Amino acid sequence: MTANAPLIAVLPGDGIGVEVTEAALFVLERVARRHGIGLRTETLEAGAFAYQRTGTALSDETFRRAEGADAILLGAMGWPGIRYPDGTEIAPQIDLRFRLGLYAGVRPIRAIPGVPLPLADPRAKDIDLVILRESTEGLFWARGRGEVIEDREARDTMVITRATTERLTRFAFRLAERRAARRGKPGRVTLVDKANVFTSMAFMRKVFDETAREFPGVAADHHYVDAMALDLVRRPWDFDVLPTENMFGDILSDLGAGLIGGMGYAPSADIGDGHAVFQPSHGTGPDIAGKGIANPTATILSVAMMLDWLSEQGAGQAWADAATELDRAVDAAFAGGLRSAEFGGVGTREVAHAIADRIG
Repeated sequence: MTANAPLIAVLPGDGIGVEVTEAALFVLERVARRHGIGLRTETLEAGAFAYQRTGTALSDETFRRAEGADAILLGAMGWPGIRYPDGTEIAPQIDLRFRLGLYAGVRPIRAIPGVPLPLADPRAKDIDLVILRESTEGLFWARGRGEVIEDREARDTMVITRATTERLTRFAFRLAERRAARRGKPGRVTLVDKANVFTSMAFMRKVFDETAREFPGVAADHHYVDAMALDLVRRPWDFDVLPTENMFGDILSDLGAGLIGGMGYAPSADIGDGHAVFQPSHGTGPDIAGKGIANPTATILSVAMMLDWLSEQGAGQAWADAATELDRAVDAAFAGGLRSAEFGGVGTREVAHAIADRIG
């Protein structure tokens, strides 16, 4: 943490990323004033349109400045018609994960009071779990390393290392401990894998089990990924913290978002030992970009996660208090009748103002 007010590097990105970031910064300014927390922001250019304009999606200068900030707030990046020469998407957010060692992809899945839910079961209102996506290896290790052999087959390699699995497991159990203290109920960490088929997954489970012994106060178990996909629909309220391999976490995160109203309500953070990026789980929304109807709630909740993380890094209790109030403001606004555009309600600016009005 810098000696001055914490510096937030802001990378709005592309499409609705720009819109939801602007809305979230409006709410952040309100809660910062309310709690007397000083912060600085610096807006940086990166993403698909930056690549189209300059030939670089994430310049060395932008990376250096983001790396030097206390936290990074990212909108969304990528655009369907703008790709690298090999056909892959522009995704500087993935580059940041690898270059900054952001191994813990934290994806909270929590039902917000008043937001319509797809599950009719009354227990759906109790959904409150975290998908913990390992974000630096797994199948994504193959990004940029895949090979096509004589136009007859293609290969991508999955990598699971002991060091990263140990870090992820410890992160999962510490998160479960904090959640247990907050929720007043025992924590549980459930590794999601496919250890019955893949050697790499069996190894991941072995390392998980060994590391879990360091946390006797938190229950530990396992679930195969296909069974988890089923049970996240049948009984999502039964789960707590779910660490998993990179690709599995990518897929299950979207499923989880569907359980709580959609991607517009799904925040995320990618956290390492010294850096963190906070962003909504959704993409750039080319079909709605520029219409003013993108839901900024996921970005606003990501800001709350950022404030809480900065508090843990030494910014002070006021930052944790601001994070708590921001979460409560979101709940109060939707419980009070706010509806976002997905459900026939108001647009980006109106959602942000409704949440900001609940602060203080």
